[in-house]
Amino acid sequence: MKEQIGFERLTGLIAFARAGSLGSYTAAARSLAVSPSAISKSIQRLERHLGVTLFTRTTRALTFTPEGRDLHERVLKLLRDAEEIEQVAKSARSEPAGTFRIATSLPIGLHMIAPAITIFRQRHPKVMIDLRLSDHISGLTEESIDIAVRIGELADSSLISRRLSPYKLCCYASPAYLAMHGTPQHPDELAGHQTVNLRYQSSGQVFRWPFRMGEKEIEIVPSSSVIVDASEGVLAAIAAGAGIGMATNFMADRWVSRKELVPVLADFAVERHNISAIWPESRRSNPAVRAFLDMLIELF
Repeated sequence: MKEQIGFERLTGLIAFARAGSLGSYTAAARSLAVSPSAISKSIQRLERHLGVTLFTRTTRALTFTPEGRDLHERVLKLLRDAEEIEQVAKSARSEPAGTFRIATSLPIGLHMIAPAITIFRQRHPKVMIDLRLSDHISGLTEESIDIAVRIGELADSSLISRRLSPYKLCCYASPAYLAMHGTPQHPDELAGHQTVNLRYQSSGQVFRWPFRMGEKEIEIVPSSSVIVDASEGVLAAIAAGAGIGMATNFMADRWVSRKELVPVLADFAVERHNISAIWPESRRSNPAVRAFLDMLIELF
């Protein structure tokens, strides 16, 4: 008779699958809410039981051995099957309940999703929210994510998506800065002002500022004296009077309502329609996904 798989080996397979998908023990530990040492020990026990080495480890990288790569594909299939069983059980309920995992970037999470969570839980008190904020885009299935909200154009995939409402990209500055330096009336006048720009953490590239000029859209890269690698930092800097910066209206609206920021060059602001909710096919009939998507469409 075949030996039945034990709980310890199941946890080892889950740890191995997550580490392989995310590329590090630290990322796997963060996604599973355990310590990196727990991930390491689980994988070591699995390797001893199987009698094979699954990863080649260096100080900088975690790469599969040939045996590890083959096993990883098999384990992912096993976990996808387990996910489908769970989703079938959840879809049998008409009322959303249980843990609902949402993934999004920090700006969208802070300014759109986090404020909406209270409304969602008031409507569906049996749901427990697990909100994960990161600019790292990983496999939703591998991390057991129910729905993600992303900004930008989506890569072709098997995921289901729904566009949310458009937003605007506009320049902003503090009232004190504008009182001291004046308000530009055209993007060409930005050359005579202090500006604060964003550097993308993923690529190291600075943000190119788009402006609507009649029927055309142009982009400029201002010569900024302050560059920040987080959009919240850009807003904080310009609110403190560091200069003029560009941000999305859904991020800046609260600063504007508190009169800490003022829109600048609003006639040249551009509209974007690239915020999307995405979810795996296996979540199509999940009541919580349907309810959360309905709420996002209602609010945004």
